[in-house]
Amino acid sequence: MGSRLLFRQARIGGPRNGRSWLSSFHHLSRSLHSLPFATVNAEEISGSRPAEVENFVQGNWTKSKNSNEILDPLNGEPFIKVAEVDETEIQPFVESLSKCPKHGLHNPFKAPERYLLYGDISAKAAHMLAQPKVSDFFTRLIQRVAPKSYQQAFGEVYVTQKFLENFSGDQVRFLARSFGVPGNHLGQQSHGFRWPYGPVAIVTPFNFPLEIPVLQLMGALYMGNKPVVKVDSKVSIVMEQMMRLLHHCGLPVEDVDFINSDGKTMNRLLLEANPRMTLFTGSSRVAEKLATDLKGQIKLEDAGFDWKVLGPDVQEVDYVAWVCDQDAYACSGQKCSAQSILFMHENWSKSSLISKMRNLAERRKLEDLTIGPVLTFTTGQMLDHMSSLLCIPGSKLLFGGEPLENHSIPHIYGALKPTAVYVPIDEILKEENFELVTREIFGPFQIVTEYKDDQLPKILDALERMHAHLTAAVVSNDPLFLQEVIGKTVNGTTYAGLRARTTGAPQNHWFGPAGDPRGAGIGTPEAIKLVWSCHREIIYDFGPLPKHWEVPPPT
Repeated sequence: MGSRLLFRQARIGGPRNGRSWLSSFHHLSRSLHSLPFATVNAEEISGSRPAEVENFVQGNWTKSKNSNEILDPLNGEPFIKVAEVDETEIQPFVESLSKCPKHGLHNPFKAPERYLLYGDISAKAAHMLAQPKVSDFFTRLIQRVAPKSYQQAFGEVYVTQKFLENFSGDQVRFLARSFGVPGNHLGQQSHGFRWPYGPVAIVTPFNFPLEIPVLQLMGALYMGNKPVVKVDSKVSIVMEQMMRLLHHCGLPVEDVDFINSDGKTMNRLLLEANPRMTLFTGSSRVAEKLATDLKGQIKLEDAGFDWKVLGPDVQEVDYVAWVCDQDAYACSGQKCSAQSILFMHENWSKSSLISKMRNLAERRKLEDLTIGPVLTFTTGQMLDHMSSLLCIPGSKLLFGGEPLENHSIPHIYGALKPTAVYVPIDEILKEENFELVTREIFGPFQIVTEYKDDQLPKILDALERMHAHLTAAVVSNDPLFLQEVIGKTVNGTTYAGLRARTTGAPQNHWFGPAGDPRGAGIGTPEAIKLVWSCHREIIYDFGPLPKHWEVPPPT
């Protein structure tokens, strides 16, 4: 009951599009049965009325022998039963993938009408997600399982809807655009084609339960692959409902399988089914294990210890402080693009930046889910990490560092006030400290440090030594400073300029790491082609033969 009260408070904290969230909820309650795909109501999910999540394989929704009870992240009640497949039940999924040939369900020479089919499916799904009652449905469902503010959850739905709009109509077949090069003689031409892998797998995390799996799933389908999709069971109800929406919009039921399982079972499925390519988004530790198990047939969008460098030109302090707060603490810091470390030029430390960041962080509260449960770190683990950092000479707590109060979040999850710890740059660079300072804490936690003009090389050295190169921000309008930092760093999605940020990637630009040949992108045509297709060269050589041709001597 406590979680439902918090959830209700979170939704009525402010208006959107001229309607209060409360009135929007009443509209949803009246309209739920008009959603032809939905089998749950986010508001009604509770310990006394648990929702159920099924699997989908070979064109059918199925249950399993066992259910995994998911705890409500706001009060600890078991409120979702997920039908989790165990290792004895994976054979239908193995058989389903094995039915897909290596040349895929479609390619430029086979069933090209399916490019048009997926353009139509995308158009219909985009239209549905644009309807307020549908977008509200998914926004609230996201909030129930991955608590974040209404605006943050709605942003995920909005990006997904815009992505589907982008690939409506003819845009899917344009992804398979080929090119031709003249050959050496008459009748010879070489043509490059984008070719599917065939059977593939998608494994995605909890923090974006709609956006990441949908964008990667649709990219896989556009290029002609047949995917099996696994989303973290804590949030898989969101993708289960999206699968039902896609079926309603014309997705062929044989094209996608959807599985719920633990990591061990999914690992077994990947080894037995041997998909030609696996997309993994999640922790670096699991990513490295899968890369070994799957012999490199994998694309990764793994963890990111993401950095922001504030240049020497101080301006618009209020705005920069607000962006820092959003980057570090929106979604309780549970974004792979969250600001993990802030390098501020000494000019910024002389400004009111830190005090403004503190004030902004203190506005966040559990009632509207602008701060909330941390699903992969406990409160104790985050506080222990903070204590270790504060043992470094010169370190100090800038703000936060205390557990949230007056809540019923279960102990298996974390509940921490937005926290920032200052560590001197010279201490960060010491061998004995660097790994500790650059450990990613997937929660509302960041490192702050300061540098002088002549210490920029030390900053660049720190950035070079980091292992994950996902997002970054260089906050400056000084072109020479930007040139220096961008030219000597590698992060795949880097924002540059006064308004630079690390989070909030829309659907209109590439999002993904750089510096790793296994790196996966998301969102754009380039990302889809890189991740979900390979290059195939076909050389046409029709002749004619030269007149009076004779068999030449052996060579």
